[in-house]
Amino acid sequence: MSPISVLLNLLWIVCGGLWMAVGWVIAAVVMAITIIGLPWTRAAFNIAAYTLLPFGQKVVSRAAYGHNDMGTGPLGVLGNVLWLILAGWWLALGHLITAIMLAITIVGIPFAWAHVKLAGLALWPIGRRSWVPELRTGVLAFQHPILRVRGAAVFDPPRASFGFVRIGSKAPETA
Repeated sequence: MSPISVLLNLLWIVCGGLWMAVGWVIAAVVMAITIIGLPWTRAAFNIAAYTLLPFGQKVVSRAAYGHNDMGTGPLGVLGNVLWLILAGWWLALGHLITAIMLAITIVGIPFAWAHVKLAGLALWPIGRRSWVPELRTGVLAFQHPILRVRGAAVFDPPRASFGFVRIGSKAPETA
């Protein structure tokens, strides 16, 4: 992680990142207690970690990177609807309230925008995952292997997904 990302993450923790990460942990614990929410528990813990230290990471759609699994199909939509009803709306509301409080201060506007992005993630998290890009020798590289799909390089994000977890990772067949 770059020094700028470390500095921004420290400022982020002070500007609402810590208490929103605690909100995600509470959501994960509530989901675990309900038994029916177990598929969302791990995802909520992963997003809590992302919410605590978001700078230097990016959230991407798994489907855009060639991962067509349960979380990117119709079951993922159903899971997102259930998540929205059970926990997504109040987490998104927490991020939006924090964003409004930060936007009132001119200095907090960049952090407010990050909370607005996290509110979108709170509403519809399944089928997304975080990854950590880094610069190596002036070329944008990623901390994971490159997969080949139909002759094009597709990057497989390394972090845990934010929804129905796929165990193992296999390169798709090339046509």
